[in-house]
Amino acid sequence: MSTVDTSLFTPELVFFDFEASDRVDFFTKMSQILMDKGYVKESWLDAIMTREKNYPTGLAFEHISVALPHVDPEHLVKPYIAVIKPKEPVIFEGMAGIGGDIPAELIVNLGLLAHAEGQVAVLQALMGVFMEEDTVADIRAQTTPEGMVDTMKKYCA
Repeated sequence: MSTVDTSLFTPELVFFDFEASDRVDFFTKMSQILMDKGYVKESWLDAIMTREKNYPTGLAFEHISVALPHVDPEHLVKPYIAVIKPKEPVIFEGMAGIGGDIPAELIVNLGLLAHAEGQVAVLQALMGVFMEEDTVADIRAQTTPEGMVDTMKKYCA
């Protein structure tokens, strides 16, 4: 069985050409979207910004730079995985202090009910996806929310 619950990928949480001047702007806008859609509590914004400051999530792979921000389950109403292709890369700090600033071309925001061990398993599975050149090319080629969902499900299954 996959470590990623692919049912959490939904077209309503796929965004293309997302405009954000920086990660604070990104999180502020995502907070409103996720609250409006009933996924997160008001505490989500402060919690994800604090977590990102303490545990940065930017990763530079050979073929794409990504960010995998996530938050503890108590800030969620229901689980989700949001996939965002920003209009311009959004700067995230490198995970585990590696790589300095990472201009994220793709942001996969995880809202998982699993605690630390489950989140680590999902993060590792996603990292494996972003290491493959053909997989990254397929993800980059997507232009519709439905296509992105199908593609992420295919590689995360």
